[in-house]
Order: sequence, then structure tokens, then C-alpha cells
Amino acid sequence: MSRRTVWDVFSPVYDLAETVYNRDVYKTTGERAAEYIGPGDRVLECACGTGEISIWLARKCRHLTATDMSDGMLRRAGRKLRNCYNVKLARADIMHIKCPDGSFDKVVAGNVIHLLDDPEGAVNELRRVCRRGGKIIIPTYINDSKTSSRIAVKLLGKLGVKFHREFDIDSYRKFFSEIGYPDAEFTVVDGRMPCALAVITNK
Repeated sequence: MSRRTVWDVFSPVYDLAETVYNRDVYKTTGERAAEYIGPGDRVLECACGTGEISIWLARKCRHLTATDMSDGMLRRAGRKLRNCYNVKLARADIMHIKCPDGSFDKVVAGNVIHLLDDPEGAVNELRRVCRRGGKIIIPTYINDSKTSSRIAVKLLGKLGVKFHREFDIDSYRKFFSEIGYPDAEFTVVDGRMPCALAVITNK
């Protein structure tokens, strides 16, 4: 049995907390990510959490493998996706994806890279399992000048959620450019704490 993490503890109230604090962004990000998904796509989602993005992806693709490191989150996702028969749930590490190169048409990782010690390594691993010509879609919460965003980051820190990077839209663009993806495209879902979607075409 895996060790219980802060995300296991947080999983029962995660949807409620996100909806109360940042409803418009939380409910819209999955829809935006799914705009890049086609009906024949094999999709991998890393850090699926409770499945809020997953449900949108599942409606569009041929098959979705939704993964997370937290058993608690996966249980919540399983309930949300119980009527989606094209979905497989699995416990997996975004840094070490146990799939062959080029296994998926699209790869999605929502709101996770800023929490990692090695975000560059994670992006490169996502690219490895994406086929040539496919897309890697990485939504990430970004900070802006709003006081509420800064307060939310501090509160999450007190709860045990460690931010290794804090991006605004400019530093998010710069991050991808500096690690070798200068052609990444970006779109922002605006709200109380905005979410920027970076989209990489795997060349």
C-alpha cells in the first residue's frame, strides 16, 4: 500500500475547495484542453486529480489513460468517470511513465509541473510518450497581480502543498522557451487564479 500524501488527505474536499475559490477557471480548463483532442486520439493524462479535466477529455477521445500518484485522487476520479467506458485509471509517476516512446496521440498534465523538483524532466518525459506530430497540453495555474492569488499560494503552502515554481504568464512562456520549446502556444483561462495552457507540437 502506498504512503498517504497531502493529496490523499485533500482529495475529499478538493473539488469543493476549487469550486468555491476558483469556479470559472476550474470548470473551464478541461473544456479548453479538450479542444485539442480528436475522436480517434489515444490520450494520456498525468496528475488527473479528481478527474475534472479527465471528464472533458474522455468525451472527445477514443481512449484515455488517466493517472495520478494519489490513491485518494484516483478514487475520486473513478467516481466521476464511472460512466466513461473508454477510460483506464492507473497509479503512475509523471517522471517515470512506464509506456513505450510515442504511445499516445495527445498527452495532458494539468496543474502539476510547478509542484515538481524537475519540471523540465517532466515535460521531456511527456514528450517522450507522445507520438511525433502529437500534442502535449500542460495547463498550469499562474499568479497575477491579484492579492487573492498570492493568498491562495500561501494558504496551500501552510497545508503542505509545496510550490517549487511560481509562474506568471511571462515566466511560463520563458520556461518553455528555455527548455527547448520556443514554439509552444499559450492560451489563458482568466479568473480568480488564472490557468495558462501551454501546447507543444511534438516535432
